[in-house]
Amino acid sequence: MDEVTRGARALVLCPDIRSFNYDLDATERLAEAEGLALAIGVEIEHSEILPIRQMQPNTLFGSGQVENIKIACEQHDCELVIVDGALTPIQQRNLEDKLKRKVIDRTGLILEIFGERAATAEGRLQVELAHLDYQQSRLVRSWTHLERQKGGIGLRGPGETQLETDRRLLNIRIKQINKRLDKVRKQREQGRQSRRKAEIPTVSLVGYTNAGKSSLFNVLSDDKVYVQDQLFATLDPTLRRIDFERDVSVILADTVGFIRHLPHDLVDAFRSTLQETAEAQLLLHVIDSADENRDANIKEV
Repeated sequence: MDEVTRGARALVLCPDIRSFNYDLDATERLAEAEGLALAIGVEIEHSEILPIRQMQPNTLFGSGQVENIKIACEQHDCELVIVDGALTPIQQRNLEDKLKRKVIDRTGLILEIFGERAATAEGRLQVELAHLDYQQSRLVRSWTHLERQKGGIGLRGPGETQLETDRRLLNIRIKQINKRLDKVRKQREQGRQSRRKAEIPTVSLVGYTNAGKSSLFNVLSDDKVYVQDQLFATLDPTLRRIDFERDVSVILADTVGFIRHLPHDLVDAFRSTLQETAEAQLLLHVIDSADENRDANIKEV
């Protein structure tokens, strides 16, 4: 996936599809989309909700809406269009062709955030794996300008040859990353086994992104992990031993937050991280009681 430039002028769109049963209203979903956009450092020039009666397979939006989006981009001098929803490769490619601008969907946006925030070697590998999985179905975007020639035996168009080469290289890299992550998972499992033998229980902090897990972690562990009022400030799990009175100790784990429609590629890539939560003896659900959407967030977690 092409890198999104920090500081890019962006138009944020929230599709409101009539046939969908949303847990939040469109205004709240648009606000969350804006928060995701700000998390990668873009400048939001304009944002709006677009009602959709029937999804168009080629562009998601109707032809009139696409034309209005193009006009809005020109009026607000936007170079990036962010769609708070999942776009198929065809829809993304067609929208970019019609708008003459880069288009990124919710999955791509969250991947960009994770790519920027990953700090450890494991985190970077996990994000790269998710990026590559996402890229595989969108490779054709880079080569649509090349003619796919037809001819005699053994003759193939240059675009097709390049596409096959890219896919082969992607698959090789994916296998390499999976092998390295397997080693990391084994190391994590050894650490968990050591804690089991020592009979030290693990308490895992879970919750919606930006609910305050890292802040609570710092208070309980007297640590200084990164804390910021932004979505997905924490990606890599942090574990600290806390000793209480009467020789009672626990391992406290700070984990990545959850969000609506978290891309499946990311869930798969971060399974070694999420395993810390799965293996914990106690899950402590951190809730931001001041958040108007707290009930929906609790349900999502």
